[in-house]
Amino acid sequence: MTVRRRAALLGALGGLGTLLAGCGGGGYRGPERALSIAAGEPGGFYLEFAQLLAAEIGRAEPRLRAMAVPTEASVANVELVAAGRADLGLVLADSADAAVRGARPFPAPVPLRALGRVYENYLQLVARAGGRVRAVADLGGARISLGAARSGAALTGSRLLDVAGLTVRGEHRPLAEAVTALRDSQVDALLWSGGVPTPALAELARDTALTLLPLDGVLPALRTRYGPVYEPVRIPAGAYTGVPALPTIGVANLLVCSPALPAEVAAAVVTVLVTRAADLVPAQAVGTQYLDVRSLIGTGAVSLHPGAVAAYRERHG
Repeated sequence: MTVRRRAALLGALGGLGTLLAGCGGGGYRGPERALSIAAGEPGGFYLEFAQLLAAEIGRAEPRLRAMAVPTEASVANVELVAAGRADLGLVLADSADAAVRGARPFPAPVPLRALGRVYENYLQLVARAGGRVRAVADLGGARISLGAARSGAALTGSRLLDVAGLTVRGEHRPLAEAVTALRDSQVDALLWSGGVPTPALAELARDTALTLLPLDGVLPALRTRYGPVYEPVRIPAGAYTGVPALPTIGVANLLVCSPALPAEVAAAVVTVLVTRAADLVPAQAVGTQYLDVRSLIGTGAVSLHPGAVAAYRERHG
């Protein structure tokens, strides 16, 4: 993203926040309470976004002591929210869809609610430049890290391999371990779902020549089997050193909670999402759509929390 495009985005978001802030809302008046946000792994956007969100909640609502919690990401976050061990969670839309339907890997439907669709995740299949993996078809028999065992990337990756008819030597490594393994040629590729550029991958690309594989060829099969939860997106040129623009698969990221979350807490968080959107964009983000007011309520199979509905209606009618 150019400096001009980024400035335009932040300016638009800031103007929107000023406008909506003038429409009332905010002002959580309930008892003081902690508010935990199940996030993701260090080196990825989940955790950075959650930290920014926690900070802005704290500034806007001093009675809510928000804190981002590192986790293995989507599947783990669903489990934490369902068990009452986290108040909010960042979850890929395909994982959230599986959760509310009781589809694999969830043994039964999980009663989630959504506060908003907060940004787009990019599925990134990364290999060393010049290695054996140069296209999706080369993954057959390859050693590949499919993400942490309870991550959304692991679920999406298993679906991708299934529809492509490929069998791999799959491993479930956290991002930091997977990056080290790829750098040291202990794996042929790694799969990651996150923002662009993901900091840990950007750091790797500075000293290791990488290639990212186009994934648009498997998108139609994924959409046929699982629906429009998967979307066409492009990784912009230069997001990673030496990597050209290429098409891949996008999956929306949702901020979810339990139905038991008090309505006034849900409304307070939504108010922060809308009025402080410009402050929730990680500094290095390019090509990712953050907090688009037109799509915040587009949470798919996961119904909005009643408190979120009330907050959006207050601002949009």
